[in-house]
Amino acid sequence: MDFWLSFLPIIIYILLIILLIIGIILGIKSIITINKVEKVVDDVNEKVESLNSLFQIIDFTTDKLVSITDKVVDRISLLASRLFFRKKNKKEEKENG
Repeated sequence: MDFWLSFLPIIIYILLIILLIIGIILGIKSIITINKVEKVVDDVNEKVESLNSLFQIIDFTTDKLVSITDKVVDRISLLASRLFFRKKNKKEEKENG
């Protein structure tokens, strides 16, 4: 029994030291990995910012195209409504007259 009382604390201390060393190693590895990920994120962020002007040009172009097509559609619908209402008004005048 005396053997176990003196031997078990030594084993526990050795296992705790090993666990502490593994924790330190994992902590250092995670710090290195986080630094690498941060460099990649910064690189991607720079590349996206360089494309930002291109996206602004595309946005401006699509806005202009939409406004032009809206004007064309409005004019075509106005023309179509005038043609249909004329025919309808002519029919009403014939029926009334």
